[in-house]
Amino acid sequence: MNRIDRVTAILIQLQSRKVVKAQDIADRFGISLRTVYRDINTLCEAGVPIIGEAGVGYSIMEGYRLPPVMFTREEATAFLTAEKLIEKLTDNSIRESYQSAMYKVRSVLRSSEKSLLEHIENRIEIRQKPLPPGLANAKHAFLHPILQSISEKRSLQVQYKAFNKEQSTDRLIEPIGIFYAYDCWHVVAYCHLRLEYRDFRVDRIRNLHLTAIPFSREHPLLKEYLQQNASNRKLQTVVIEVEKTMMRYLETQKYEYGFVDQTEVGDYVEMTFFTAWPEAILRWFILYAEHGRIISPEALIEQFREKITRLYQSVALPVTV
Repeated sequence: MNRIDRVTAILIQLQSRKVVKAQDIADRFGISLRTVYRDINTLCEAGVPIIGEAGVGYSIMEGYRLPPVMFTREEATAFLTAEKLIEKLTDNSIRESYQSAMYKVRSVLRSSEKSLLEHIENRIEIRQKPLPPGLANAKHAFLHPILQSISEKRSLQVQYKAFNKEQSTDRLIEPIGIFYAYDCWHVVAYCHLRLEYRDFRVDRIRNLHLTAIPFSREHPLLKEYLQQNASNRKLQTVVIEVEKTMMRYLETQKYEYGFVDQTEVGDYVEMTFFTAWPEAILRWFILYAEHGRIISPEALIEQFREKITRLYQSVALPVTV
């Protein structure tokens, strides 16, 4: 990147955040702090009202805006790809907001970028598993109020139907973040009913209301919570072996069960998992049991034998004389 492009990119970065540290700029562009200071000085000489505070960072004076009206072909393509992802993987509230934003982005693209997007728009497709009945046409749009709750530190009143429960429960929660995993959105929140942090699947929320009740405490960042939670969970090592010919069926599924490594052993592939729920791996493995075996732990092997015995007894026909 030449200096003119870098200085322009720094200006856009300064406009994208309230405060930007010099070290963040240096890390992004792979330059020294001395070069950052020189580039910032160039912007100041050009009339950009930049405020710098030692130990804090740089910010642009409130009210100053210079819209980034030029995008590269790669940036324009990235916008379109993101649009396809949001269209398939979020709810109506996020989808409509992003669509509105994309109209604004497209309006400032050059003709060549607009032509590029029109050419490849129908050549990008996001495929996902079918949603459960009743959810595919759900009109609920919960992601926006959840994010608003996090931003404004206001509690949510939710009606939640937990897994394998007949009745929904009313809960007051304080969300700390959302993430997408295992084909659905999750919100991690402090639950006043359970008096601890819980992982709520958004598709199991039946109703939601943003209250005026402020958060009762300071919460950790989502990333910190997930890292701490992972280190506190008692993970077990599970090793299974399956025929190589079956791997095409397992390749995408294995990541849902804590897959960490695999090794080829003759005509088989030995797969290692770290998991807090070895029983889930057992139920999954049964689908391919005739093409492999469980190597460890011994307790899981015994559970497998017991389950197979019960299955056999439940389908075995009585012998008549």
